[in-house]
Amino acid sequence: MPQTSFSHVDTWVFDLDNTLYPPSARLFDHIEVRMTAWVMATLKVDKDEANRLRVHYWHTHGTTLAGLMREHDVDPAPYLEDVHDIPMDSLIPDPDLAARIKALPGRRIVYTNGCAPYAERVLAARGLSGVFDAVYGVEHAGFLPKPERSAFDRVFATDGLTPERAAMFEDDPRNLAAPFEMGMKTVHVAPDPFAAAHIEYHTDDLSHFLDRLTE
Repeated sequence: MPQTSFSHVDTWVFDLDNTLYPPSARLFDHIEVRMTAWVMATLKVDKDEANRLRVHYWHTHGTTLAGLMREHDVDPAPYLEDVHDIPMDSLIPDPDLAARIKALPGRRIVYTNGCAPYAERVLAARGLSGVFDAVYGVEHAGFLPKPERSAFDRVFATDGLTPERAAMFEDDPRNLAAPFEMGMKTVHVAPDPFAAAHIEYHTDDLSHFLDRLTE
């Protein structure tokens, strides 16, 4: 992978969950449990139906929250506070990753479908506080979720970045389609590659990938 492929990039956009920490931390397992409990309590359904709806909303609307808002007019604020109230003890600081993100030239931002306060907690647990110039959550997209193009448009307009001079790092292949269409470099961060025209690079080790960009 030639460094020149990223030589024009001046803004580096990182997803949060399963991107800035390894999937082996299984942090999202805790969130999914709380999502299911929220759906059960709010829609008055049993656990099996709540799990089915949670997955259905994720596939259909991009996130469980988007489905709940669109189909049941759920208030997003208490939902986000509740489902992200999870322990961070499975996360460990990664000073090498912190140093390699800091070494990237230009702006460094986080953009997650979670909420910004939750993102800040994750970054703190990973030793990444103060590494990024901005942290954007789903609230900054008007609660529109990735992979919707309009969600990216809102966040990127707020940040003022130029997509043609930016790169996106993301674990969910769906969420790289819009950035690719916007002219961003796209990097899929996951244990296994996913073949798609909108994915330009894959890595199962974000820290190593970034090290190769700045070596």
